[in-house]
Amino acid sequence: MKHEDKHCAHKFARVGTHSEPHIHCSCGCGHEHSHDHDDEDRGAQIKKLVIATVLFVIALVFEHLDIPLVQFWAEKIGMGTAGKSIASAPFYFAAYIIVGKEVVLGSVANIRKGEIFGEEFLMTIASFGAVFLGELSEAVAVMLFYQLGEFFQDYAVDKSRDSIASLMKIRPDHATVVRGGKSIRVEPEEVSVGEIIEVRAGERLALDGIVVEGESFVDTSALTGESVPRSVREGSEVLSGFVNNTGLLRVRVTKKYSESAVSRILELTQNASSVKAKSENFIRRFAKVYTPIVCVLALCVAIIPPIFIKFFMPELFGQLGFSVWVYRALSFLVVSCPCALVISVPLSFFSGIGAASAKGILIKGSNFMESLAKTKIVVFDKTGTLTHGVFKVSSVNLPSGSELSRDELLMIASHAESYSNHPISKSLKEAHLAVCSADCCNHIDICDVSEISGHGVKVLLGGKKVLVGNALLMEKEKVAGFGGENSGAIGTIVHVAIDGSYAGNIVISDKIKDESKNALAVLKNLGVRKNVMLTGDTNDSARKVASELEIDEFHAQLLPAQKVQKVEELMADGEKLAFVGDGINDSPVLARADAGIAMGALGSDAAIEAADIVLMDDNPEKICDAIRISRKTVAIVNENIVFSLAIKSAIMIFGFLGLTNLWIAVFGDVGVCFLAVLNAMRAMRVKN
Repeated sequence: MKHEDKHCAHKFARVGTHSEPHIHCSCGCGHEHSHDHDDEDRGAQIKKLVIATVLFVIALVFEHLDIPLVQFWAEKIGMGTAGKSIASAPFYFAAYIIVGKEVVLGSVANIRKGEIFGEEFLMTIASFGAVFLGELSEAVAVMLFYQLGEFFQDYAVDKSRDSIASLMKIRPDHATVVRGGKSIRVEPEEVSVGEIIEVRAGERLALDGIVVEGESFVDTSALTGESVPRSVREGSEVLSGFVNNTGLLRVRVTKKYSESAVSRILELTQNASSVKAKSENFIRRFAKVYTPIVCVLALCVAIIPPIFIKFFMPELFGQLGFSVWVYRALSFLVVSCPCALVISVPLSFFSGIGAASAKGILIKGSNFMESLAKTKIVVFDKTGTLTHGVFKVSSVNLPSGSELSRDELLMIASHAESYSNHPISKSLKEAHLAVCSADCCNHIDICDVSEISGHGVKVLLGGKKVLVGNALLMEKEKVAGFGGENSGAIGTIVHVAIDGSYAGNIVISDKIKDESKNALAVLKNLGVRKNVMLTGDTNDSARKVASELEIDEFHAQLLPAQKVQKVEELMADGEKLAFVGDGINDSPVLARADAGIAMGALGSDAAIEAADIVLMDDNPEKICDAIRISRKTVAIVNENIVFSLAIKSAIMIFGFLGLTNLWIAVFGDVGVCFLAVLNAMRAMRVKN
C-alpha cells in the first residue's frame, strides 16, 4: 500500500523531548545529527579548533622556515637539517591529539559495533599511514580539516532542522478551562469536548473549538503561513495554534487535543521524515555497498601497482615503490566516504519539507515531494476546493399542481438532512430557519435514516418515506413524476420525493474562490499539461465553473468510485497526477493519486488522513507553492548527487595518477560534504 509508512504508532509527548526529525548518515560513519549543538558546545568546539590550528601553524613554521634559534640548537646537538623536523614534531603531535583523539576513539567504538567502513575509520587509517610515511603535516591536516568540516556541517544541519523545529513551538503548554465558575490552568490533554476554555490576548489557542463569547483578531500564520490576522466573533470556528491578538475569547471545545489541528500538524511533520523518496532510499543502499568496494580498491591500489612495477618495470621501482602507492591509497580512502550524499540528500528533502511547512503546506514525506515535482496533470474536486463550499438556497421549485408550499418543501428537505454535516445540508437548514414559522419549526419524528454515498439520503419523516438527493437517487428509486435534471438551473439541484412521488427540487448555489483562477493559470505556467475537474454535481453547474476557470476537462455527476476510475484513466499514460479535494467522498481518490492534496482548514478528517499533502488554509494557490518547493528540492538533490560523485571520482582518478595529495582528498570528502549541505539548505528559501 502506498500509505503504509504514513501513520506513526506514537504521538508526541512533549516538545523538548528530542522528538523532532533528525538526519542520520547510514554509510557506517557513525554520524547522527539528531542532537542540538548549543552555544556552550559550539564554543568548546571552536576553542579546540583554534588551539589545534595555532599549534599546526607553529609546526609548519618550524618545519619550513629557517629560524636561527632552531638551527642553532639543531647544530648544537648534531641534528643538522633534521632539527627542524624534531622541533616541529611536538606541535604536530599536540595538534593531532586535540583534533584526532575523538576520531580515533570513535573509529575503535564503531569497529566494536561492527561498523568498520566508517568515515572515522577511514580518517584514522589515512592519518596513521601519513605518520608511517613521515608526513606529519598531512596527518594533522587530515584530522584538522575533517573536524573543521564536521563543525560547519553540524552547524548547517542544525540551522536546517530549526526550520521544522520552529514549527513545534505552535504546541501550547497549557489551556485555561472554566470549571465551577473558576478558571483553571491544565494540560491541553485534560480538557474534554464541550468544555469552555478562556484565551486571553497574546495567548495561543490550545484546542479547536467555536467562539461562544468575545470578539478578536487572531494570528493564523503558524498554521496557514498567512500574515494577515483573521477576525473572529461568536460562532466563528477557531483552531489550536491560532494566537489571540486582542480581546478575551471564550471557546467551546469541539475536539480533544489528540484530534486538534496542532496535534495533527505535529504528527504529520514528525512522520514526514520517515517516509523516504526513491532517491533517498537508493543513496542509503548505495552507500552500504559503495564504501566497502572503495576500501578494497584502495587496498588494491596500495599492493597491485608496486608489485607490477617490481616485476615488469624494475627500473621505475625506486621512484614508484610501495611507499608511493600506499600514499595514493590513503588519498583514495579519505575521499571515498559517501557522507556528502548520505547526509545532503535527506537534508535537502528535510529542508524542503520545512520550507513548505512555513507556508502552511504539510508534505507527509519526501517520496510525495518527488511525485509532486514530476506532476503533469492536476485533478480538482469542485465543491470546497475550487469553490468556497458555502452554499445558499437560490430557488425552490415545485411541480405543477403541487399541494405543498415552497416553505413546506424546504422544511421536509431540511428535516431529512438534519443528521448530516455536509455543506449542502447546512444550507438547507439555514434557509429553513430563515423562513419557518413556529408551526413548521416543530419537531417531526425522524427514523430509519440511511445515507447513500454519492446519491443522497433516505428517511422516514413523520411516517412518510422521503428521498432527498440528486437525480441519480431519483432514477435509482424510480420516483414517479421525475422528469430528469433541470437543465435551466445553475447550481446544485437537490431533488425531493415523498412516498415514491416527485415533490420538487431546491437549487443551491456556490461561489468560486477568488484564488482558483490564478492558481490554474500559474499551474499552466509551471508546465502542468492538463487541469481536470471531477465532481458529483450536475453537468450544468460543473460546466459553468469549468468555463469560468478555463479548465481543460471536466466530468460531472460522478460517484466516489467513478472518480477513482477517471483518475486511473488519466494516469494510464504514465504521467504523474495530483488530485486536490476536501470531502469524505474524495478520500479514495486522494489515496489513489500519485500525490493527494487535501484542503486542511475546512476539509474532512478522512480526506486529510488519506492525503499526502495538506494545505492548511484551503487556498488553491498553495498548490503552486508546493510544486515550486518540490521541484527546487528535487533539483538540489540531483545537483548534490552529480556534484559529489563527479568531484570524488575525479579526485580518485587524479590520486591514482599521483596528481593530488591528502590535502585535496580531505577536500574531496569533508569539503564536498560541506558544500553539498550548504546547497541543500537552499531548499529552505523559495521565492513566491
